[in-house]
Amino acid sequence: MDRTHDLVIRGGTVADGRGTALFEADIAVDAGRITAVGRVAGSCREEIDARGLLVAPGFVDIHSHYDAQAIWDERLLPSGWQGVTTTVMGNCGVGFAPVRESDRETLIELMEGVEDIPGPVLREGLTWEWSSFPEYLDALERRRHDMDVCAQLPHSALRVFVMGERAVRREPATEEDIAAMRALAREAIEAGAMGFTTSLSDNHRTPQGDFIPSRGAQAGELAGVACGLKDAGRGVLQIILNLGPDPAEREREFAIVRGMVEASGRPLSLTVLQRIRDPEGWRHTMGMMEAAVRDGLPMYAQVIPRPLGTLFGLDMARHPFCYHPSFKAIADQPLETKVAAFRDPDFRKRLLAEEAENKDESLIRRVQNFDYMFPLGDPPNYAPARESSVGYMARGRELSPFEVAYDVMLADDGCNMLFSPNSGYGHFNLEGCRELMENPRSVVAVSDGGAHVAQICDTSFSTFLLTYWGRDRGNRRLDVSWLIKRMTGDTAALVGLDDRGRIAPGYKADINVIDFDNLRIERPYMVHDLPLGGKRLLQRTRGYVSTIVSGIEVYHDGEATGALPGRLVRGPQKVAVA
Repeated sequence: MDRTHDLVIRGGTVADGRGTALFEADIAVDAGRITAVGRVAGSCREEIDARGLLVAPGFVDIHSHYDAQAIWDERLLPSGWQGVTTTVMGNCGVGFAPVRESDRETLIELMEGVEDIPGPVLREGLTWEWSSFPEYLDALERRRHDMDVCAQLPHSALRVFVMGERAVRREPATEEDIAAMRALAREAIEAGAMGFTTSLSDNHRTPQGDFIPSRGAQAGELAGVACGLKDAGRGVLQIILNLGPDPAEREREFAIVRGMVEASGRPLSLTVLQRIRDPEGWRHTMGMMEAAVRDGLPMYAQVIPRPLGTLFGLDMARHPFCYHPSFKAIADQPLETKVAAFRDPDFRKRLLAEEAENKDESLIRRVQNFDYMFPLGDPPNYAPARESSVGYMARGRELSPFEVAYDVMLADDGCNMLFSPNSGYGHFNLEGCRELMENPRSVVAVSDGGAHVAQICDTSFSTFLLTYWGRDRGNRRLDVSWLIKRMTGDTAALVGLDDRGRIAPGYKADINVIDFDNLRIERPYMVHDLPLGGKRLLQRTRGYVSTIVSGIEVYHDGEATGALPGRLVRGPQKVAVA
């Protein structure tokens, strides 16, 4: 007898998350799991007509920073608008547990400095109903979300919890410190943490400019804490390094990474980007990784599908004029006030005649690198031609680059933006991104959802992957089914989520139904909806017909349905028996 299913998605073109050729099929869902793929007969309580549409697993984002937002917000936007159905947070060694009451402000400052989430927003939004990491997981579990959330144990928080001010001063850990951190790492993993994360990046600093606590860790500490995962028998490692232009320094850093994996035996992933300042250095890093893999070490690269960079605009903290005296005088005013000032010829003349005032010249260089600064446009262009840079246009028009930048930002009532990539755009193209994506030891990640909230908006990585690489490049486009696999089956497998990322019986019914031909990324825009009215960038898309979590539709044509089936995921998951 034909059964009655909870949901049937009929007639879609399926990318199953394995990278196999696209095929047409119905998909039946019952009790939050896929129960049949093929020709599904019988009745159903709900039906989605997917004829002519692409049907894919929900996207599994393994690098986000929703650690705070997941406490105060049910909807983890903008990721939910980009087809993400599972997010893994706590990356780069920063987070909010474990924590002593006396150290809460320290962790807030770390997150503010590293991930650009304003301190006042965090102070208002965090409930601090936890001290230990297991208690933080309990707090997450008490909340409902639009997607599943997974948490990782952050090194800087762990270090401060064990070492106090010595961690903040970046003193070396003692053997007793390392043993305590190892035991707490085991406790966190056994309670449901997905892994342990850390950072040795010089870019990760407090708002005062100091290095974060994990920057003081030595190789023995990192290997020792990683062994907490060995003790627990599960969990993954994630790290971000400097990977600067000096090959000897890259080798020294990578030796630390090898030591963590050799000591613990646990899989490790690290961020590998094509840096603009060193566009070929990533090849050395990948070569070292491939050698480690040949030696039997489970290691992976987290890579990006498009340039990663900062957005500049009149309503943002950073842009070419942000350190100029005349702009500083109006920086805290509403956008409308700043637009009115920019339209004033006297203000324009005065501002263009000024020079930036900041003791840190590197910050000035970052916001005035005009040859790597482009009008973002609407719709946004994340693969701009070199000739469209502010510097190139200024030379062609015999203007100063400041004049060009001024006019671009003033356009569209001050809502226009400039895009300043710092990674993934070496040699003024995306070929480095393509090569890294195609490496079998890589996964597409580093969306940084929840981080850099008023300066960067990269959660549309998933949509860009499908549109730019899978549809819009003519005979140079990449296989759509393979692209889907890179951000579903591959990312899920890396962190041990073996119950999702596939369209097959027994797997979790996290599914996207996509109007592939009409899929579009819209321009980011600023809103003031964080605690205390804090501002952040959001970005919508067109073309996600339905996003489904555990068999329940959470977004329909980009609008929330009101359903919140997302839950905390504790540790690795296995596929249900079909």
